[in-house]
Amino acid sequence: MIRALNNAAAGMKAQEMNIDVLSNNLANVNTSGFKRARAEFADMFYTARVQAGAPSASGSPLPVGTELGHGVRAVATYKDFKDGETRQTGNPLDIAVNGRGFFQVLQPSGEIAFTRAGVFKSNSEGQLVNSDGYTVEPQISIPADATSVTVSEGGVVSVTLGDDGNQVEVGQLQIATFANPAGLSSIGQNLLKETPASGQAMLSVPGENGAGRLLQGFLETSNVSVVAEMIDLISAQRAYEINAKVVTASDEMLKASTRLG
Repeated sequence: MIRALNNAAAGMKAQEMNIDVLSNNLANVNTSGFKRARAEFADMFYTARVQAGAPSASGSPLPVGTELGHGVRAVATYKDFKDGETRQTGNPLDIAVNGRGFFQVLQPSGEIAFTRAGVFKSNSEGQLVNSDGYTVEPQISIPADATSVTVSEGGVVSVTLGDDGNQVEVGQLQIATFANPAGLSSIGQNLLKETPASGQAMLSVPGENGAGRLLQGFLETSNVSVVAEMIDLISAQRAYEINAKVVTASDEMLKASTRLG
């Protein structure tokens, strides 16, 4: 019975984490470029009371053994980098990545971070920045007298100067891809950082070497499906309740054993 209590407690803790992950997904359903996470679990070690293949009373090997498990534990929160839908905004500095890859931004610490949220703006110096004011890398400056900005699918940024409609190229956006994007570490503010698990960033021109192309005037929405998350949430809640009932049932059996003893 003590083992049953421990197993049920482990199951409740696991489902608490599952609900934490699901609630964060739902909270970010309208966050541009957000990627849903999925909690992953594994069973814990086992105690073998009778080993499979051990000799039986007749001397022949037992076809199966007797094993007792010790519950469950969380092993990972896997981030799903499936593309979200694109939403047209009409803002020339809103840019979506259609396919693999990330934009690069320079943090105040001097480190490069990566993001799928192409919600860009021009700061007081004309530099292209994200919503937190972090400079997009490589740096691109938009002249104050530019009358329009054009971003090609291949990441070429051009501006129109003056009334004669002359276009001038002012920069080239790059896309960073990773061998294992699920290994990137989330640091908040729609940003991710490189880790040994993700591998080093491979920089490419959009549309080359497997990198996605750019869509100007669009934003990538979250890839969270509210319906799917709600179904998973209900399932997690039921699993938590079942484990709580195991605690109650084990407690009642312990009480009965104590009375009989």
